[in-house]
Amino acid sequence: MKLVSFDPGQGPRTGAIASDGSILDLAAAASGASPELATMLALIEAGEPALDAVRDLLARNRGDHRHAAADVRFLPPLPIPNSIRDFANFELHCLQALEASMRMRAASQPDPEAAYTGFKASGAYDLPPSWYQRPYYFKGNRMTCSGHESEIQWPRFSGTMDYELEFAAVIGKRGANIAEADADAHIFGYMIYNDFSARDEQVRDQQFRMGPSKGKDFDTGNAMGPWIVTRDELPDVSNLAMESRINGDVQGRSNSSGMQFSFAKCIAFVSRDETLYPGDVFGSGTAGNGCGFETGRYLEPGDVIELEVEGIGVLRNRIGERRA
Repeated sequence: MKLVSFDPGQGPRTGAIASDGSILDLAAAASGASPELATMLALIEAGEPALDAVRDLLARNRGDHRHAAADVRFLPPLPIPNSIRDFANFELHCLQALEASMRMRAASQPDPEAAYTGFKASGAYDLPPSWYQRPYYFKGNRMTCSGHESEIQWPRFSGTMDYELEFAAVIGKRGANIAEADADAHIFGYMIYNDFSARDEQVRDQQFRMGPSKGKDFDTGNAMGPWIVTRDELPDVSNLAMESRINGDVQGRSNSSGMQFSFAKCIAFVSRDETLYPGDVFGSGTAGNGCGFETGRYLEPGDVIELEVEGIGVLRNRIGERRA
């Protein structure tokens, strides 16, 4: 199933995508006290019985309590996730980003080519051996999420905005010290994730080697959607085609097979002596060729950025104007 949070004009609702593409308002269709269908988080927390109820509503519905997708405002599937962890999980992206960083730094030196050769020989821009041994991640701001078709605010402190081609797993079942073999059972479903970056600010963030901070933290910067595809509909995410487009022009293609660590491995790693909760979000990390930092094409005001992931759909956002 595809589950969505949306606003038809009367406030936030939780819905399911019907076979004709319309959105079924779950609480309205249930015609009664159904608190487990009131919000996406409540639905996730209620688990399989709530999913069975949604399947039944979709099967029995004859067209009432439905909204055309064009007539509603899409919200983030989880308007406020319980938490966000975003991984650096694609080797090609990491290597190409390090190469871009090296060339950018060298370009500011009196002899760029000599500087580049020196940086390359130093090994400072190599991936550390530990990257291949454990999944690395940072924690995002769960209060800055935006949905499909929403406008992304250009932060006043940045001159260089970038997109990130990712998808994310949504945790559906609480647990700690989860074995890798059991981890998939803790996944509720998947959605596309565009972890927007104020790239110039992020470069400043990283000078202290604590990972991104203001380069990632600004209102609307975590775009998610267009919906959550439940795990039963997408049981294997190890070989999904991924693509980014700006104003309809393809910028990069990739595949989820490039992930160094599966979501199961990430769940097992993070849950060591730490409880995971329904509504936690695990970002895959940026796919190779999945951002302007790699391709050289950054975002401009008015651009429409689309991320497509096989089996999930298309997440589309428009970039807002620069603000004084």
